[in-house]
Amino acid sequence: MKLCSITMLASLLWACSDPSTEVPAPPPNIILFLVDDLGWQDTSVPFWERETPFNKRYRTPNMERLASQGMKFTQAYATPVCSPTRVSLMTGMNAARHRVTNWTLQPDQIKPMETNHDFLEFPLWNVNGISPDSTLPNAVFATTLPEIMQHHGYHTIHVGKAHFGAIGTPGEDPLNLGFDVNIAGHAAGAPKSYYGAENFGNTPEFQDTPWPVPGLEKYHGKDIFLTDALTNEALSALDQSTKPFFLYMAYYTVHTPIMANPKFLNHYLEMGLDSIEASYASMIESMDRSVGNILDYLEERQLSDNTVILFMSDNGGLSAVARGGQPHTHNKPLSSGKGSIHEGGIREPMIVKWPGVVQAGSENDNYLIIEDFFSSILEIAGIDQYETNQTVDGKSFVPFLKDNQLRVQDRPLYWHYPNEWGPTGPGIGAFSAVRKGDWKLIYYHLDQRFELFNINNDIGETTNLAESHQKIRKDLATLLTNYLLSVNAQMPKNKQSGELIPLPG
Repeated sequence: MKLCSITMLASLLWACSDPSTEVPAPPPNIILFLVDDLGWQDTSVPFWERETPFNKRYRTPNMERLASQGMKFTQAYATPVCSPTRVSLMTGMNAARHRVTNWTLQPDQIKPMETNHDFLEFPLWNVNGISPDSTLPNAVFATTLPEIMQHHGYHTIHVGKAHFGAIGTPGEDPLNLGFDVNIAGHAAGAPKSYYGAENFGNTPEFQDTPWPVPGLEKYHGKDIFLTDALTNEALSALDQSTKPFFLYMAYYTVHTPIMANPKFLNHYLEMGLDSIEASYASMIESMDRSVGNILDYLEERQLSDNTVILFMSDNGGLSAVARGGQPHTHNKPLSSGKGSIHEGGIREPMIVKWPGVVQAGSENDNYLIIEDFFSSILEIAGIDQYETNQTVDGKSFVPFLKDNQLRVQDRPLYWHYPNEWGPTGPGIGAFSAVRKGDWKLIYYHLDQRFELFNINNDIGETTNLAESHQKIRKDLATLLTNYLLSVNAQMPKNKQSGELIPLPG
């Protein structure tokens, strides 16, 4: 045994002293912060050409810190509502292809606002969400991002909002989708309460509802905010990780119910904000403090240099309902908000920090979309040999991270929402849309109406150019139609005639 040990030690010393022997660098740790309903303007970090009043309203010093260390993306897109974005992130598929086109909850049934629509009959979309079971109906069978990372040696940690699958289906539990650890994730997309003193909604009157947050019993009855409890649990999970980790930090905040974090509330009340907007701002600052605590943890443990951090939101900021002030104005200069295909509903704050690769304090104006995160994160992890059950639509944005001078603006991006969200407002309703270059075409299913905007010249989508630029409209309509046909996209029917709504081309 001694001779064997000496021989092994000698071999190791020789390998270390031999310059021709290269020890491969360990794969990076990866943290993805995904904030719920955080608008493009819900931060002190400007993602536009200039600072705005909203940037001055909110205090997000740790987002500023992250941006100073990484790259801001000014034209990062998601879908207008949560589940389609999360499924696209986990599968790399566009929503038109995976068909989880609205938010999931109840199994095997479309939403009441879809069933009760006066004029449109909506398709039975994949209401059950993602599934690891290919036989489950009304679900998308796919190989998920964490599943691939898990198979390649990553410790995969899910914290916070899941919202991947309907109640009672395998996809409601992140442990069935490739995560080694699940903290507080389940079928629902919102908490009943943000307060530990209220058991995060786990009280008798709500026991038969889907909204109470599971798995945080140790904080029940305590004076703690949900975001803080999730942060504590995330750091505890990192402490137990013995190999490269992928932390998916999926905050419930700033989704309704709008409930203040008392630690941060007074500042915003003293600014003169009404109670709703002050509470909303305190929730944003609470999220930012969580980001800062995790950044501090990495620095204290000397993990920062080998940890890639991505920051993103799942859809635009809520503006149509439940907010203080005038609806549809909370994301200005962008039009509208959550639920809308206008920029306020789909354009997100995005930052990537990759030490040694991304230029600190840089900015990138290339546009990209949520399904691109799938391929990008796998490339960042150095994983290039994998198979999926699904066709992956996303394109890696790693070339942008490595070369900030690279410009790709001719790729079409697609959105498809043959559904009903509920509230009304600019850009809200069943639609299909495409952006290519500076041009964005929206086709509304209800009345087959078009909107055409030059986003570069008109970021607020104030001037519809569909009639004055008919060739561009027709070219984009043809492009959009061909794409929808290629993925066999679902369309609603006209309730009166029973006929499918025609495609835009």
